[in-house]
Amino acid sequence: MAGSAADPALSLKIPVPASLRSELVPMLRLAVPVVMAELGWMAMGVVDTLMVGPLGPEAISAVGVGASMHIAFAIFGMGVLLGLDTLVSQAYGAGDIRDCHRWLFDGLVLAALMTLPIMAVCVVLAYAIPSLGFHPAIAPQLQSYFGILIWSTPFLLAYATCRRYLQGMHLATPVMFALITANLLNAVMDWALIYGHLGLPQLGVAGAAWATLISRIYMFASLVVAIWWTTFAKAAADKTDEERHREFWPEAWIEAARLRRLLRLGLPAASQVLAEVGVFALATALAGTLDPISGASHQIALNLAGLAFMIPLGVGSAGAVRVGHAVGAGDPVRASAAGWTAIMLGVAFMLSSGALFVAMPRTLIGLFTTDPAVLRVGTSLLYLAAVFQLFDGIQGVITGTLRGIGDTRTPMIANLAAHWLLGLPVSYTLCFIVGWGVWGLWVGLSLGLIVTGIVLLWAWTVKIKQHVLHAKPVAPPAPSPQAST
Repeated sequence: MAGSAADPALSLKIPVPASLRSELVPMLRLAVPVVMAELGWMAMGVVDTLMVGPLGPEAISAVGVGASMHIAFAIFGMGVLLGLDTLVSQAYGAGDIRDCHRWLFDGLVLAALMTLPIMAVCVVLAYAIPSLGFHPAIAPQLQSYFGILIWSTPFLLAYATCRRYLQGMHLATPVMFALITANLLNAVMDWALIYGHLGLPQLGVAGAAWATLISRIYMFASLVVAIWWTTFAKAAADKTDEERHREFWPEAWIEAARLRRLLRLGLPAASQVLAEVGVFALATALAGTLDPISGASHQIALNLAGLAFMIPLGVGSAGAVRVGHAVGAGDPVRASAAGWTAIMLGVAFMLSSGALFVAMPRTLIGLFTTDPAVLRVGTSLLYLAAVFQLFDGIQGVITGTLRGIGDTRTPMIANLAAHWLLGLPVSYTLCFIVGWGVWGLWVGLSLGLIVTGIVLLWAWTVKIKQHVLHAKPVAPPAPSPQAST
């Protein structure tokens, strides 16, 4: 299968068209619910921004900065758990269902261990907000919103663990259901708690934070129910008590060797996510030191660009699973086909979203506010967002496909270099030294994304070709004693 000079598929840089066509349907079948889940995740922040819009630019900026600050720290823990994409999907591809269940327990243990230090850092930051130079009209609302949001951290990390496990087992529909219904709950609670409906107090910006906290608790609880039903109760219905115990419960709750393996994969992935999300969170914080118009314009444009990015991000997650399955099954050509299929889907969508940003920017910004100054500044930022859409989509998908073959280090290095050594210094220089304001921030952010996309496309092309040409065939598993008898 691998390494045969007579196999024409192995001599190609990319899979033959038939391989791509055969991968398209299963990729879409997995990608659609994953993309819907990503959209649901992003939509929660968009809904919060929409709901506080009538309170003014200060409220929009406070919610945006607070959400970005919290996710900048929580995303590190969630990023570590991205290692489950590789481990669960490869175990599933190899037919080792018991190992999939074991990784779920290991992920939950690691999530619990990471919760306290992340929350401690966030608490310190919350107390420091008055001295961090935020605009006086934004700082009090920001401190209120961020202080409440901190308490969603344990539920967010536990949710991330359950989600990665389910996706790795090709069970993405429960994740999509949880996110869609959580968004409905969040919208209702926003309406009730921000403006004082349904007999609840009128809390303003703080009400949006309470709504998000309640919704994240619900998201975790929904996935716990889904896991119990789909992979424990339903799947184990025809097994004896001894078989159920052996398959679903680990011999030890904490195994250091397994946690170290998860960390070896997860820490580079977490660093990559932190590098990308962190630079946008820092840019949002810098925008919060400018006037409220700039802060609100930045937040609205970032919401729209982030919403578009959820499509390639979801396709990348599906690509990680499909590539991981193929690697686990010892089929490198199918792994290559899965990766290129995901990349083409991401490119097609982001070209469309870029065209939309150019065609109707004022209409899109107008969904959030009628303030003429915010409309003007936000429209100019969407034009910049249109420039980097293609490269943002490429890097989002390829980060996932590389994760499928077990490479989380390359995206980490590319993101750290492009965003922190190039994009952020350019952003700061153009914004505060040259005097371009928030527009200068976005020029630097765009530059970082463009460079990251180009570098990762080159890296994927090289690595998947090497993987296909040098992969060794995997021997079929030996029959079990029960099967041989």
